[in-house]
Amino acid sequence: MHRRLVIQSVICLAALCLAAISSAQAQTITLRYGQIANSARSYSSLGLYVAQRKGFLAREGIALNVLRLPGLHTMVEALDKGDAELAHTATPFLIQAALKGSDAVAVVGAPGNAIHSLIARQEIKSFADLKGKVIGLSTPQDTLSIGARLLLAKHGLKPGDYDVREMQGSTMRLECMTKGPCVAAPLTQPEDIVSVEKGFTRLGDSLEVLPVLQFSVIAAKRSWAAANKDTVVRFARAFADAYRFIHDRARREEVIALTAETMEIPAPVARAMLALYLDPDRGVLPKEAEISSAGVGKVIELIGGVGELKPPLPEAERFIDRQYLRAAGVP
Repeated sequence: MHRRLVIQSVICLAALCLAAISSAQAQTITLRYGQIANSARSYSSLGLYVAQRKGFLAREGIALNVLRLPGLHTMVEALDKGDAELAHTATPFLIQAALKGSDAVAVVGAPGNAIHSLIARQEIKSFADLKGKVIGLSTPQDTLSIGARLLLAKHGLKPGDYDVREMQGSTMRLECMTKGPCVAAPLTQPEDIVSVEKGFTRLGDSLEVLPVLQFSVIAAKRSWAAANKDTVVRFARAFADAYRFIHDRARREEVIALTAETMEIPAPVARAMLALYLDPDRGVLPKEAEISSAGVGKVIELIGGVGELKPPLPEAERFIDRQYLRAAGVP
């Protein structure tokens, strides 16, 4: 009799589990997610790939239709036009768009301290060798360009001491060094690591001048997020778990494999990249999708310093809506 009750209990439990799975699948929602096309295989997309590959998004009943958008300025535009529900955007572009009337706001954290290594051709051995030469940078308001200029200034180079060629993406800047007029450019990972292995010179990196930053965020329209709070909370919870997974030292080898696969780089390069970020933690990858007020404040200070914002400078919290992260268990 007891055995029969146990069997019946197991059957009932299995039925309840199947019903729960079916219910979750029935509630799956597809969201359009904006991603910069040039960043699809970069470290900035690592949180997205882990959330997808490890099933954190699926567990929350969320499927993403990833939209590869052509440039930094198009991310917030996609939100404002209703072409995407969420978008991974560089923080300066969100701030400037919001100040011009955009309804977009940061709801989930993304990579913060972007490490931009200033890489130069083999013949360049010091910052002094850059005088009178062409350096590849991004747009003036991009924190990459700001950081590079600060690094150059720290080492004695004023804006008039060098010429600038503007372009977006490490790949394009590296090509300008190998095939074009640029003798140096700030590169992200893995391009900087691979370049040094090939004999290029590493002059310094952005952490010398920008130790705290919120380089990028995941944004949504305030109105859409408020009307879809449960969905945004589930999305935030999935990304929080993805970043916790990345930071779990016991998972390092698995994260290295995922990084190598998704970024299409050799495992040793992926290992070196993660060691750079996490040993010790340099604030590049959020611990649990949090948003740094100090980091956003630094972005505001930087773009204000180059004349892209007029004083008085706005407060960082104006561009952040933390309610979804808090509801997802992220402080």
